[in-house]
Amino acid sequence: MVDVDRAAAIEMVRRSGQQGVPVTIIGDNVVVGFDRVRLERILASMQSASPTSAERGASSGSSGRRSLGAKVADAGRYVLPGGTAVAGAYVGSVNPGSPAEAAGLKIGDVIVSVGGTPIASVEDLTAALGKLGSGSVEIGLARGTGRRDVRVEL
Repeated sequence: MVDVDRAAAIEMVRRSGQQGVPVTIIGDNVVVGFDRVRLERILASMQSASPTSAERGASSGSSGRRSLGAKVADAGRYVLPGGTAVAGAYVGSVNPGSPAEAAGLKIGDVIVSVGGTPIASVEDLTAALGKLGSGSVEIGLARGTGRRDVRVEL
């Protein structure tokens, strides 16, 4: 589709930072290339994290899904300044007006915990956010060679 639809091609590059195809976007997850295992994990985690409408309750909105508003990747693929490798979810971009931006998340941060739960991958982050209700949660970040906690309002 991106080979004939310029708007779709521009949107793909904007969301993924990639010009190659295939790029698959599922919710806030961007998968570049055909990574069947990762695609299946994302879909499985979204299905297991999706409560029924009765479980969500009327106050949580129509989707019940929690989103930080940041694009993330497995941090194990990256090395932080100083040569430090760290497990977690690497923040590749932050959406304007999102809870992530309001909390001060920055490109290059690595999310290492959510509400005290350790985060080792994007899959862990997706699962942890799926278990939360609306409200405030503490997010642990690795930034450069330091660590800090920020409060995010979902």
